[in-house]
Order: sequence, then structure tokens, then C-alpha cells
Amino acid sequence: MRILPVLAAAVLPVALIAAPASAAPTLGATATGYGGAVASVDATATAAGLDVLRRGGNAVDAAVAVAATLGVTEPFSSGIGGGGFFVYYDAQHHRVSTIDGRETGPATMTSSYFIDPADGQPYDFSEAVYSGLSTGVPGSLATWDAAARSWGTRPLSRALLDAAKVADRGFLVDPTFNSQIAADAAQFGQFSSTTKLYLPGGKPPAVGTTQRNPDLARTYRELARRGIGDFYRGAIGADIVKTVQHPPLASQPIGTWPYPIRPGVLTQRDLAAYQVRRPAPTHSDFKGLDVYGMSTPSSGGTAVSEALNILSAAGVSSSKDLTKVLHYYLEASALSFADRGRYVGAYTPQPVLTKLASDSWARQRACQISPTKAFVPPVAPGDIHAWGCTPSSPGGATEQGQSTTNLTVADKWGNVVEYTLTIEQIGGNAMVVPGRGFLLNNELTDFNFTGTQGTAPDPNLPGPSKRPRSSMSPTIVLKDGKPFLATGSPGGATIITTVLQILVNRLILGMTLPEAIAAPRASQRNTAGIQAEPAFHAAYGPALESLGHTFGPDTPELGAATGIEFTGHGGLTAAAEPVRRGTGAAGVVHPTS
Repeated sequence: MRILPVLAAAVLPVALIAAPASAAPTLGATATGYGGAVASVDATATAAGLDVLRRGGNAVDAAVAVAATLGVTEPFSSGIGGGGFFVYYDAQHHRVSTIDGRETGPATMTSSYFIDPADGQPYDFSEAVYSGLSTGVPGSLATWDAAARSWGTRPLSRALLDAAKVADRGFLVDPTFNSQIAADAAQFGQFSSTTKLYLPGGKPPAVGTTQRNPDLARTYRELARRGIGDFYRGAIGADIVKTVQHPPLASQPIGTWPYPIRPGVLTQRDLAAYQVRRPAPTHSDFKGLDVYGMSTPSSGGTAVSEALNILSAAGVSSSKDLTKVLHYYLEASALSFADRGRYVGAYTPQPVLTKLASDSWARQRACQISPTKAFVPPVAPGDIHAWGCTPSSPGGATEQGQSTTNLTVADKWGNVVEYTLTIEQIGGNAMVVPGRGFLLNNELTDFNFTGTQGTAPDPNLPGPSKRPRSSMSPTIVLKDGKPFLATGSPGGATIITTVLQILVNRLILGMTLPEAIAAPRASQRNTAGIQAEPAFHAAYGPALESLGHTFGPDTPELGAATGIEFTGHGGLTAAAEPVRRGTGAAGVVHPTS
């Protein structure tokens, strides 16, 4: 399991102590049963969600509890300093709704925001990430509050108070937590507040010791008492703005950093102006199933729908020829990423999104795929105004992204939540807000720093109060109007291909959901070399290379997915990663095995 709760001795009021763990929740990577289910990357968070379900809470109540707990135990991937996308199926009204809690840029942001005025060149990516420039207005708290008020049965304050207890008593440091800090030590070591929390004595906390976060516990309790207005319009918001505008530089940095730490321009007015959005979900049909996802500023829903439609148009929606399916999966991914880069951003008109997810567009794109010869990427995006197989001008670079987290929840009434949330890079912008205990996001580096589409307009350049494009792809699939499965994953730009591949594995290749999540992965994002896990490359690389596919250097792991499948008569299968990111944790209220 990822991280397990412990009781910290009251006589040792320090952030890091050695302590034995309490009994671990009896959770594994797969659970079957009924009465509700939770799957996340972390055992403590999954247990928190199951506790809410057992006490009569619904899927939204449990999802908010899981998210608040992940803000404690998965602080380098999530938390109140970030944002995300929440997809909800309402069993009473048979309706899928979404909440867009993506971060927004400052009102003063322009298309040249990431251009260094000293030389007219874009900042190096790492220079931009670890600075105040990269931080957008966080949307997670507003998302939790909106979900709880709209569909929950208990207030947000209860989830925050429960998660505060976890922050107070602490959790055991595991190898993943330790290694994430070690990998970011040079960045973390530039900031006094981050060093204090995550580099005590100048080193990452040792595996097996107890990590506590009393500052975050106090922040959660203050929010529970005063409401989220304290974050967006009060004292906590003022501390966020101060951190962004005046980064808390360490007087004696740990390690060296080659760039100046640049201040940002986010203001309290920017925070006060923040509001979640409630766009209609994306929707497409695949094999008689209704596939719902997240609309812009996420590109995930549109890209997953387009790729599935291309597979259907190409005639591989029921094939058992593994090499053929994987070949078409990779080609469909390349095409959808080409179109994503050209057309999808925060302000893409709805008619364009509708066309990209249409069967007619899929036929226009699928006709370019050869069954015997792979594309030579990058492939060109399609011409949105044309018909037939005529491509337009070549596309450009794909943003990579880094770290995110995902959770899936279902309750006994049939309500479902699929929620992907993030602070972007592992560790966000590396700045802990002093006295508040949470890291800030670097989401604004999801914008393209300069145009990537040649002479065509780039839909993902920065702009005033704009939300950067995302790849987060929380997906709910319905069968005959009722939930069939839900899934999502972290992984930056690879999120789209991870979710797509899980759906391909389950719906075309006939794997079970746990098998579909565990299977080795590859990601083709319209780049010259396919990014693949070693097991995928070893098993399928030779056959795919014979068709002209090329692979880049192997990647240890892609994504860390969760999912739930509805097996009929109230039955549920909850699935998380059996290996990736130190394993995930799935549980059901009433287990049957």
C-alpha cells in the first residue's frame, strides 16, 4: 500500500518521528462485493472513503473525503493548492454532470507570459515551473465545496476535519514518498517552508518514519470553521499571494539550482474572482455504450472519444488480433493528438468539439490508417472544414506533464464519481505556503510557451484569466443508461492514452477491468518515438516494429489508474494498480472475496 495511518505520541510534537504503524486497512489492488466501492492510489484515502460509505454517505461525500485525505498523504500530486476535473453520474436523474475545477491564470496574463523580456526567448521549462509564474488560482477546494453542496449529503467541513486528524497523527513514509522528495530535493531545498516540512535535517524523511503536517491540519480546521471564503478571499488566500509574489527563499539552500526563482503576479483579486465551471460532458457512442468525459479546458474527453470512434470506423472494435488492435490503437492516438494540438484549448467552440467527437470525423481520419504500415509521426491534423482524407499543415510539440492522482467511487444507490486532481509536476512549483502546510501548483506551465501550430493559431497560448489545456480524462461509461464502468488515471499528457488503452483492453480485447489496468502500457502522442513500459516493448515491440512503429527509451511506468465496474445485481469490482506507484488500494463496503 502507499501510505498507512499511525498514531503519533502526544509527547513528541515534531514533524518527523519514528513510530510503529497501526494495523493496515485490509485493502488490495482488486476488491469485489457490493454496497459501494472506492479505488485510489493510497490505502489511507481509500479507507477514508469506505468509512463514509459505511456511515451512510453517498459517492460524492466519499469522493470529497478521499480527495481531502489525498491532500495529506499524496501531497506531491494533489491537495488544496491544485485543481482538477470531477465527473458525476446521478443515479436518481440518470444524468452525467461535470465540475471544471481547473486553475486560472492571472487577469494580467498575456500570450507572452512565459517569454523572458531580457532576451525575447521562452523561459526554460524548469525555470518557469519552479517560480511564482507557474501558479494558477487553485480550484480543488471550490470543486469539493460545489460537489458537496450540489450532490452530497454532508458538508465539506466534515471531510476536512477527518483529514485534519490524519495530518495530525501522521502516516508512515514509504519508498515512493521518500523517493519523490529525493528526486525534488534540489528544488525543495531552495525554499525555507518546503525544507522545513520535507527535508528535516537536510534529507528526505526515512522510510518507516512518521510524517506529520500540523500546519495543514490547522489549515483544514480553519477552512472547516470559516468556509472556503477564507481561502479565496481571506487570510489563507493572502498567504498564497504572498508566497507567489515573494517566494520563501531559504537563507541556506540545500543543493544548487541553476535558475533565478522568479516571482509571480497572481493577486488576491484573482483568487476572489475564481469560480468553478459546469460544462456539459463530452459524449460518444462505442459498441452501444455511452462514453462520457470531461470537456474543455480538458482535452481528455474529446481525444478519448475521437480515438474510440476512429477504432470503430476502422473496423477493429471487436477484433481479437492483438497486434492489429495495438497497431490501430497507436495510430488512432497519434491522429487524435494531432487534432487536439491544432484545435483544442480553453476556448474551443462547441461545434468544433462536437465535430472532433463525431462518427463522420472519425471516418475522415480512420481512412488514413494503413493496416500494414505505421505513420511516420508527427502526423498532420485534419482540416476541420474539409471532407475526405485531406490533412492540413503539420502539428507541433506535445506538452508532457508529470504527476496527478485519480479516484473512483460508487455508492449503493448507483451514483458514481470519477475525479482526477493534480498540482501538475511532482511537488508542484516546490513552494509550501508558509504556515499552511500545502504545496502550490505549477499548472500554468501547461500552456504552450510559444505557438506550436506553425502559421495556424495555437489554442493553448496563455491569456487573461485563462485555464490551461489539460489531458485529465475522468471517464464514465454507461450501458443502457446505467453505469457500466468508470476509470481515470494520472500521468500528464499520457493520461489520455492510459485511459484509452484501458478501454481498448476491456471493451475490445475482453480483459477484465483489473487485467485492463494491470496490462503493460504504451503511449503514442504523435511523437517520433512511442513511449512504452519495458514489459510492453518486450512483449509487443517486435511485431509492431515490423509494421514501422518506432519506440523511444523505455519508461518505468505510465499512469496509476483506478476504476470500478458494475457487475449486475448491485455487484462491484473495484480496481487499482497492483504495482505502479507503489500499488493502489481498492475496497468495497461488503466484500464477497
